[in-house]
Amino acid sequence: MSKLAQEVLAAIKSGLSLNKKDLYQINLSGCDLQKADLQEATLIRANLCLANLSEANLSGSDLRSSDLRKAILKRTNLQGAYLYRVDLSGADLSKANLTEVKLQGARYDSETIFPENFAYKSSGAIGPSASLNGAPLNTGNLKDADLQNANLMGAYLGGADLTGANLAGARLVQADLRKAILTGAYLQKTRLNGANLAGVDLRAADLTDADFERFESIAGADFTNVQGLTDEMRSRLLSHPQQELETLNQFTLKTTLASLSK
Repeated sequence: MSKLAQEVLAAIKSGLSLNKKDLYQINLSGCDLQKADLQEATLIRANLCLANLSEANLSGSDLRSSDLRKAILKRTNLQGAYLYRVDLSGADLSKANLTEVKLQGARYDSETIFPENFAYKSSGAIGPSASLNGAPLNTGNLKDADLQNANLMGAYLGGADLTGANLAGARLVQADLRKAILTGAYLQKTRLNGANLAGVDLRAADLTDADFERFESIAGADFTNVQGLTDEMRSRLLSHPQQELETLNQFTLKTTLASLSK
C-alpha cells in the first residue's frame, strides 16, 4: 500500500477531514472508508473496488473513470459528484444521495443496486435497459458491457470497443457503429435496421434472430464465423453494392465478401 493510501486511512480512522484532497489514481481497493469526509476530493481514476464507503461524504467529489466495482455506497452522500465513466458494476448504492450526480458514461449491471425510485435508466449511465438514444459513445471502452434491452437508437458508437458485450434485445436502429469492435458480442434479437456497420469487426458475434432489412453500409465489415447468420440474412447482406462487399476491413485485412463466404 502506498504512503498516501496509509495516510488517508489513518486520517479517516482519526475522523479528520479530507475535504478537497488530491487523491488522483489512489488505490484504496477493499479498504474500510466508512463515514470518510471526502467532500470535493479529487479521486480521478481511483481504485475503490470493493471499498466500503457507507455514509461517506463524497459530495462534489471528482470520481471520473474510477473503479467502484462491488463498492458499498449505502447512504453515501454523492450529491453533485462527477461519476463520468465510473464502473459501478455490482455496487450497492441503496439509500445513497444521488441528487445532481453526473453519471454520463458510468457503467452498471444487473447486480448494481440503486436507491429506490432513482431513474438510473435515463441518467446517461450505461447498462441493461438504459435509455441511450443518440448518445455520444464514440471510441468508448464498453468491453463486456451489459447492454441487454438498451435503447441505442441513433447512438454514436464509432470506434467503440464492444468486445464480448451483451446487446441482446437492444435497439440499435440507425446507430453509427463504424469501425466498432464487436468481436464475440451477443446480438441476439437486436434491432439493427439502418445501422452503419462500415469497418465493423463482427468476428464470432452472435446474430441469432437479429432484426434488420438493410444497413446504411457494410463496407469493410468482417462477418467471419458469425453465429446465427441464416441464408436469408446472408442474402440481404450480399445484396449490398459490390463496392461495399469488396472493401477490406482495415484491421483484419479481409473483404466483407470473403467474410460472408461459407
